[in-house]
Amino acid sequence: MRRIKFGLGMAAALSVALLTGCGGGASEPAKAGPAPTDLKAEITYGYWDVNQKPAMDKVISQFNQDYPNIKVTSEVTPYAQYFTKLQTQGSSNTLPDVFWMNGPNFQLYASNGQLAPMTALTDSKQVDPANYPESLNKLYSLDGKQYGVPKDFDTIALWYNKALFKQAGVAVPTADWTWDDFHKAAKTISDKLKSKGIYGVATNMSGGQEGYYDSILQAGGSIISADGKKSGYDDPKSIKGLQLWADLIADGSSPTMQQLSDTPANKWFDNGKAAMEWTGTWQVSEIKASPVKDDASVAPLPKGEQKATVIHGLANVVSAKSKNLQAAQAFQAFLGTKAAALTQANMGAANPAFNGTQQAFVDSVPSFNIKVFEDAANEYAFPFPVSKNTAAWNQLETDLLPDAFAGKKPVADVAKELADKMNALLAKE
Repeated sequence: MRRIKFGLGMAAALSVALLTGCGGGASEPAKAGPAPTDLKAEITYGYWDVNQKPAMDKVISQFNQDYPNIKVTSEVTPYAQYFTKLQTQGSSNTLPDVFWMNGPNFQLYASNGQLAPMTALTDSKQVDPANYPESLNKLYSLDGKQYGVPKDFDTIALWYNKALFKQAGVAVPTADWTWDDFHKAAKTISDKLKSKGIYGVATNMSGGQEGYYDSILQAGGSIISADGKKSGYDDPKSIKGLQLWADLIADGSSPTMQQLSDTPANKWFDNGKAAMEWTGTWQVSEIKASPVKDDASVAPLPKGEQKATVIHGLANVVSAKSKNLQAAQAFQAFLGTKAAALTQANMGAANPAFNGTQQAFVDSVPSFNIKVFEDAANEYAFPFPVSKNTAAWNQLETDLLPDAFAGKKPVADVAKELADKMNALLAKE
C-alpha cells in the first residue's frame, strides 16, 4: 500500500461521491505503437513516497535518454493526503498524467472512466504482462482490460533493533517465533527500557496491512470472504487476531493509540524508541537513511495458528483525460521495463514487480535480511483484501477499530458492529 497506510479508507471514500457519475470509458491513444522519440510534451507524475524520489528521478533521467523532449515533473504528495487530492483532481479532470495506484482504490477509478486502458501498449508489445506476477495483472484489470503496469509488490515482516534487544537482554527474533514469544519480548523490553522512553513494539494501527490484517490471517480468520460478498470480522478467529493488538497496547508493550496518533509507528522505530515494528518492504529506503540503520534487521512475522502475511503491489496508471496521452503512455511503458525495475531495486527504493529483478533489491542492503520478504511472498502470502468499493468498508475500519485497540470498547463488540455494517455495504456492490 506502501507506503504509509493512514487514511486509505477516509480519502478514497470521498472519491466515491465525486467520481460516481463521471462515467464514460477511457479512450485509447489516437496513435498505436511506440511514440516517436522526438515527441515533445510536458507530463506530470504523481506519487506519495518521498523516500523513493531519488530512484524515481533516476528513472525519469533514464526515460529522457530515449525521449529527450518529454519533460516529466514529479508531484509528491504524502499518503495521508494523496487520495484526498486525487479525488479532487479526478472530479475536475486534472489528474496527474501518470500516477501511482493501489489495489483498494483501483476499481473505483477505472470503473468511472478516470484511467486509460493499456490495450495499445500490450497489443504493440511495449508492455508484456508476462513480465509481472499474474496476481498483480489481475488486480489492475477490470472488465477484460488492464489499466496498470505493476510497479512493485510488498509483504510484511518484523523489523527489529538489535541494539535495543541487547540493552534489554532479550534474544532477537527467530523464524520460529510465536505470538507469545513476540508479546513476551515486547513487554520485557518496554519494562526494562521504559525510563528511556523506549517501547517493545510500535503498532501500526492506522491501516490493516501492517498489523491486524496479518494477525487475523495468522489466527485463521478472514477480512472478507473469497467471493467478496461477506465480512469476516465477526469470526471468532478474526476477533482473536484483533485482540493481539489491543493486548499489546493495554499492558504497555506498545505506545498508546494517542501516542501513535501523535507520532506514527515508523518514526518510533526510526528514532530508536521502539524495538520492533510490523511493516513492509517500502520501509527499506527510510530505515536505510535513519539513525538506526546499523542496528536494524528483519525477521519473519511471528506465527499464530499459521504463518501469514498479506501481499499487495502498486501500479503506474495513466489519466484517461491526459492532454498528452501518447507521451504519458510512453512513460508508463518505460516505468514497466526491467531497467526501471533494476533502478528501484539497486537503490533500495522498492521491491520491483518485474520478474527476475527482486534479487537486486535483496542485495541492496545485505545487513537488513530483506530476503525474508521474498520468502514470505513465495511461502505464506495471502491476497490483499478488496472488493469493488473497498474504500467504503476501509472507512469503517478507520472509524470503529481504534476504540477496540484503545480499550474503550470490547474487541468482540466492535468486530461484530464492523461486520454488520460492512455486510450492509457489500450487499450494495
